[in-house]
Amino acid sequence: MMGRPAQIVGAIMLGLAAAALFAQMEGERGVPPIASGGDFEVRGVKVDVLAKDADSARHAGWRLAQRQAWRMLWTRTHGGPNGGAPGLSDSQLEAMISGIEIEYEQAGPNRYVATLGILFDRARTGQLLGVSGNVMRSPPLLVLPILWDGGSAVSYERINEWQKAWARYRTGDSAIDYVRVAGSVADPILLNAGQIGRRSRLWWRVLLDQYGAADVVIPIARLDRQWPGGPVVGTFTARYGPDNMLIGSFALRATSDSAIPAMLDEAARRVDELYIRALNDGRLRPDPSLIIEEPVDPDALAIENATDLPVETLDLPTVSSTGASYSIQFDTPDVGSVSAGEAVVRSIPGVRTAATRSLALGGTSVMQVSFEGTVEMLRTGLQARGYGVTVNGTTLRIVRRAAPGTPATPGATTGEQ
Repeated sequence: MMGRPAQIVGAIMLGLAAAALFAQMEGERGVPPIASGGDFEVRGVKVDVLAKDADSARHAGWRLAQRQAWRMLWTRTHGGPNGGAPGLSDSQLEAMISGIEIEYEQAGPNRYVATLGILFDRARTGQLLGVSGNVMRSPPLLVLPILWDGGSAVSYERINEWQKAWARYRTGDSAIDYVRVAGSVADPILLNAGQIGRRSRLWWRVLLDQYGAADVVIPIARLDRQWPGGPVVGTFTARYGPDNMLIGSFALRATSDSAIPAMLDEAARRVDELYIRALNDGRLRPDPSLIIEEPVDPDALAIENATDLPVETLDLPTVSSTGASYSIQFDTPDVGSVSAGEAVVRSIPGVRTAATRSLALGGTSVMQVSFEGTVEMLRTGLQARGYGVTVNGTTLRIVRRAAPGTPATPGATTGEQ
């Protein structure tokens, strides 16, 4: 038998191992996304103002920045010279602005020098600009940022500047529907730098279903320091999918370590442009092998009896200029699931409107959808976003598919009744 000293030593070693595992999971590993809104953003607005005191100089500088940003936003949207923007009063501009970001500032006794970012509320500004508040977006794509620095790669294993850049980046105005995670709980284990080397479709299916995504995008940053404290060259690559396909790459240069965050912010913006370009030319499409097809019940199809049905009993949607109307039943355990469900449905190409008409928190709510297409097209779009779909006329019942190895959720089978 094992002696008492040996038992004590074994218990101590087991406790140390458990403490080490807890420490690995307990530390802060990520940054929650802090810029998910769809506001119009104008960056790099420079001001240099003199006034009687510091507060007056700051106030005057911010007002000057608002006017400059409005002209820059108008030029970016419509083209032409800055002078073509409609003249607005300071009070009108303040009503349209949702926030001001300080990129750099120096304040003296009577002088204010700064570089600011101005955020314009999309709902209040879009009508004046003549820009629609809704944009066509890609399927939901999981973001897995990889940073190579000092010879090692890291993603969500620990907080890093590349992850911070993607947390800061304003994705609401992008055509890419990014799924960004906070890097907490199990994220560091599931979304690590080694994940991009996996090719197993089964593993990727389970992982993407966990985060409600259709596929994955992999922005990679590699930092090379010329000498300690000197310039830093960043090489950035946009990759996509479980097969790690190349979309594009570019290089940027920072003068010192202190300029790295600004370089990474610019890199995130340019990587987003690469993904948008790939989406527009058809390269950025969800991998069909990642879609988990539910087994089809032959009895549900009833093909042999289809000719026996009278034509007048078929409940077919009437397609009009505003699209056909469908009802979607979906589970709403909490308030967040309502807006999340509507957002997923709105991301399907052809959906004009999607709004919850019958709300039942903790139960099944009903969403009314206007869709330009047939019920089969809508069903295919929902399946591509990870839902099991049951169709009955113009009513669809959707549930999130259970991960392999877990009991299936009732109503998650696919087929028409």
